[in-house]
Amino acid sequence: MEMIRARYARLGYAPYRWFEANTPPPWQALPRPLAELRLGLLSTSGAYVRGQRAYHYRDDSSVRAIPSDTPDADLRFSHITENYLVDARRDPACILPLGTLRLLATRGVIGALARSVVSCMGGVYSQRRVRDETAPAVLETFRSQGVEAALLVAM
Repeated sequence: MEMIRARYARLGYAPYRWFEANTPPPWQALPRPLAELRLGLLSTSGAYVRGQRAYHYRDDSSVRAIPSDTPDADLRFSHITENYLVDARRDPACILPLGTLRLLATRGVIGALARSVVSCMGGVYSQRRVRDETAPAVLETFRSQGVEAALLVAM
């Protein structure tokens, strides 16, 4: 955060305004045990599947639905913070654990994994765009698949 503050100052911009919530998020207990729920996954890693459009690097607020059965070899990443993707490109499971979640579903630890998981690029500087574009798109994708609980893997 200090680097971003310094960069904005060097460029002559007003100080970056970090998001600060006015109230804590509402707590909601799971309606049933995890073993009975459909689980969704949201990764802010900029993951996409070979053949989908890569994220571009300035406030790309779009989301990608990634089929849950996608093999790691077909996963790609693009993100404004490219230097953080070295490990993800070597082992996609560290930021998009599809194989582990499929295994947990097979073993009955989770009831089911959503047909598609969701990825977005976490480096969107516009709070308004995240609130008005990204968050509703994620919610709609989850709702359309009957997701009852979600795992957030933030990068």
